[in-house]
Amino acid sequence: MYLVSAYFDETSNKILEDYIKKVALASGNDFYIANKVPAHLTLLALEARTVEELIPNFEELTLQDNTKLKSGEISIVTVGQLMPRVLYLAPYINEYLFDLQARVYEAFKDLPGVKISSYYKPYSWLPHITIGKTLISEQMLRGVEVMQDFRSLNGKIVKIGLEKVNPHEDVRSVNLLV
Repeated sequence: MYLVSAYFDETSNKILEDYIKKVALASGNDFYIANKVPAHLTLLALEARTVEELIPNFEELTLQDNTKLKSGEISIVTVGQLMPRVLYLAPYINEYLFDLQARVYEAFKDLPGVKISSYYKPYSWLPHITIGKTLISEQMLRGVEVMQDFRSLNGKIVKIGLEKVNPHEDVRSVNLLV
């Protein structure tokens, strides 16, 4: 499994990393910290034989002069759960976020031998920033409890990356135009 993910500006990233640490401390589950998974918002999940077959499309997506991807603002507005094991923060889908995800999807949708997860196709995508993963029931309860003081925040997406999962490994990344 491979991901194309969005990453945040330094200020937003610190806040998101603090939430990840807060949930880990409260729940006793430090999966994200132990596996060095940075705060991110997954735009696309792909199954491919090798990551090398994805790199040309990623580079084409990020290097096109006439359609350069740009950084953009999002509002992260709520805490949610993907039962039974994931706690996340979710933005609402504004025009910038919708367009970014659609452009990433378009870059990979016709690649032979590559399957895009049905959860990451336009109109079926639930954007989220995982802050707790592999949580059992008691850990989920403690995570939700500690997030009761969450207040919405505005963040800026400044980079996208192609990465391997389990364990997390950055393959390629590019800073987005301002």
